[in-house]
Amino acid sequence: MKNRVLVTGGAGFIGSHLCERLLKEGNEVICMDNYFTGAKSNVVHLMEHPYFELIRHDVTHPYFIEVDQIYNLACPASPVHYQYNSIKTIKTSVMGAINMLGLAKRIKARILQASTSEVYGDPLVHPQKEDYWGNVNPIGVRSCYDEGKRCAESLFINYHEQNNVDIRIIRIFNTYGPRMNPNDGRVVSNFIVQALKGEDITIFGDGKQTRSFQYVDDLIEGMIRMMNKEGFIGPVNIGNPNEFTMLELANAVIELTNSKSKITHLPLPADDPLQRQPDITLAKEKLGNWTPSVQLMDGLKKTIDYFDQLLKEKNA
Repeated sequence: MKNRVLVTGGAGFIGSHLCERLLKEGNEVICMDNYFTGAKSNVVHLMEHPYFELIRHDVTHPYFIEVDQIYNLACPASPVHYQYNSIKTIKTSVMGAINMLGLAKRIKARILQASTSEVYGDPLVHPQKEDYWGNVNPIGVRSCYDEGKRCAESLFINYHEQNNVDIRIIRIFNTYGPRMNPNDGRVVSNFIVQALKGEDITIFGDGKQTRSFQYVDDLIEGMIRMMNKEGFIGPVNIGNPNEFTMLELANAVIELTNSKSKITHLPLPADDPLQRQPDITLAKEKLGNWTPSVQLMDGLKKTIDYFDQLLKEKNA
């Protein structure tokens, strides 16, 4: 066996792909989730694997286990879910980080924090580099997530400096792929589900705001490289620097699904960033020339196939 690995939030969209990859590489994987946004269906295909274990637990409560590595992914990551119970979201980021860092300290495990591009807020610098401090509204509707993740990064750095905990920090930019929650309100899943149902595709604002979309396999590759990188703790941006407007994404989804959906516009939500694009120079330098390899149209096809099958099963 390579390592015993704990993945918090392991039954979520990203966590389930990470568990799958870790098992393929010969690791023993303990998947922890409270199923607030994760689902057992995301990992049910792994249940028969002899080195996979599923635990129902909330990271806001301490947990004791012996492992070599911890990937801390537990936290609702879409506005629909993290705004549903904003206090719970902050507690998950902050108390979850404290509990997992405490565990890592006791058992001398390496721990990776899945932080987010949201720490940059609505950026005044474009593209965003890791040394940019961000432009975040600390009392806005998104602050429970943005500030929770910023506080978690601070905790990681301080546990490292004060207690010599072996940490890694990555900042994840918009990621999409199979096993996304169809009701999470994220733009890729929204557009695909609306297009497959033949409903109007709703764009917030004028559609000229941009995002950089990363396919989940590229993210997992970056995460694993970062976890196993010696002498570099981060933070490091993991994202795709190719920038697309919301209108470009909507038209691509309509084309790939052969949908007759029309595009409609709604008011832009409060504190919604107008631009988001990672500078991945540091990732290329430190993580073995890591760079995203899946192009948007190819990744969208795989994601559309997943949602198409999901909707067919639901309507069967």
